[in-house]
Amino acid sequence: MDNAPAPLQLAQASLDADLDTLAGQRSAWVQTPVAGRIAILGAIQDALMPVAQRWVELACRSKGIAEGSALEGEEWLSGPYAIVTYCKLMQQTLAGMRDKAYLDRVPLRALPTGQLAARVMPNTLWDRLLFSGVTVDVWMQPGVTAQTLRHDAAAAYDPANPLHKTGRLALVLGAGNINAIAPLDALHKLFAENEVVLLKLNPVNDYLLEVFAAAFKPLLDRGVLRIVRGAADVGQYLCQHPLVETLHITGSGASHDAIVWGTGAQAQANKARNTPVNTRPITSELGAVCPTIVVPGPWSDADIRYQAEHVATQKLHNCGFNCIACQVLVLPADWDQKEAFVAALEQAMAQWEVRRLYYPGVGERLQAFKAQHPHSKSLARPGAQEVLLAPLEPGSAAARSTEVFGPALSVTEISGGDAEAYLRAAIHFANTALAGTLGANIVIHPATLAAMGRARFESILSELHYGTIGINAWAGLGFLLGQAAWGAFPGHTLADVQSGMGVVHNTFLLDRTERNVVEAPFRPFPRNLLGLSFTLLPRPPWFITHRRARTLGRLLLAFQYRPSLWKLPRIVYHALRG
Repeated sequence: MDNAPAPLQLAQASLDADLDTLAGQRSAWVQTPVAGRIAILGAIQDALMPVAQRWVELACRSKGIAEGSALEGEEWLSGPYAIVTYCKLMQQTLAGMRDKAYLDRVPLRALPTGQLAARVMPNTLWDRLLFSGVTVDVWMQPGVTAQTLRHDAAAAYDPANPLHKTGRLALVLGAGNINAIAPLDALHKLFAENEVVLLKLNPVNDYLLEVFAAAFKPLLDRGVLRIVRGAADVGQYLCQHPLVETLHITGSGASHDAIVWGTGAQAQANKARNTPVNTRPITSELGAVCPTIVVPGPWSDADIRYQAEHVATQKLHNCGFNCIACQVLVLPADWDQKEAFVAALEQAMAQWEVRRLYYPGVGERLQAFKAQHPHSKSLARPGAQEVLLAPLEPGSAAARSTEVFGPALSVTEISGGDAEAYLRAAIHFANTALAGTLGANIVIHPATLAAMGRARFESILSELHYGTIGINAWAGLGFLLGQAAWGAFPGHTLADVQSGMGVVHNTFLLDRTERNVVEAPFRPFPRNLLGLSFTLLPRPPWFITHRRARTLGRLLLAFQYRPSLWKLPRIVYHALRG
């Protein structure tokens, strides 16, 4: 009989020691002054830059991205760039913490609904140059005023807040798909919520442990962060550990419910009695069946090609392994350009570069998709994995409630007498027929939006209950741009968690946020000039069709680390050649 210790038994002593260290540093972290925190964020950036190349190389190797591929740009932007961006933004906030002066540079306006919107981007000259025409508005929950917004922001830095004095120990269960998710969640806990963190990496991407250990050494040295790896048994042990006070998970609803309610029949009974097996405060981001709504309008052939590439990116970025990936494409049934758009979308998807289907279980999920969609179409891609495109079957409840998490897309059509009637019907469909509330996208021609009127459009938009809404932008930008309050639409409960509870990132430290509205130009520069739109954003580097994304990813990271006007010409040159 083999009496060798199980992996958990081997790791338990080390895990206990890590938690003891963190518990002992809670008060010291809370008492770390703002100036000290600014210095730590700067030190993290300095420590990250020497290992950024290694980070990207490991990610590309694991995900099957060929050496020198333009797709390497995805790993630069959704890895090191996202971390450096967060550190920069949080430094700016902390530098203006006295009297919350950092909020002075955040324009506020009243929405047609009476709610308050805070424009958190653009916020600097660099925003206006690098993301020309891109805006991020954070819509606040009803009842928030300019006065209460300021009063309630940055609660963890308020001496009257109990957390300002004591702090807590958080367990962060990291995601395995986008490599910046786990460290960003840990940074949010540390700098926005005053909690020391034990970060457990997902086995899918725990190959980055050595990189993270180097990049976050300034936090590890202070004993306020520990990073561990392990399978589900390690996660279960940590979730129930007496020293762990709060939890955060990015993953699936099933994983969340297993933590809170248990598993099997006992979990169902616990949920029915409202007796969770884990009563610690828990926040979460759990994905969704995210829609993209295409609004009819006077599109040119170039518009169709560009927006088809845009929707292809929403689906196939990171091979479709994104919680914010487009799962259902909603088209106007009566639009005379509908077939041309679908043809352009199929062409863009078929040209998608080869990479490995690296995320566990994808084969089973794609087979289930085919079973749910008997009329699915496999796009021909010689020598590469298939991309599935299928009409959304009217009777398939599973397709409306299950996130594919892979290269498969459902398409549905909705009728409407005009653009506004169609948009309202599409929003009703998204709200009532699709699971989750993480992100949604609307693609709308400027002339259509102008005819509808901005106030009317925002009034209609208020009916779309998603945590981030992209207008001619992918809602995934809400993740990349740390100013946004990333998370589900508020109102979910432990018993019906859907896309999760709480928000992360949120570098302006706003309280009671409702949603982010991310908007980008409908046409890229320079073609937009013909429509008298004077923004300067060419094809964005996160597009899967961008030929210079690899180079741009490196250049944008270097710029974000040390901004300089002298670095802009190279960025512009490669951006325009994409």
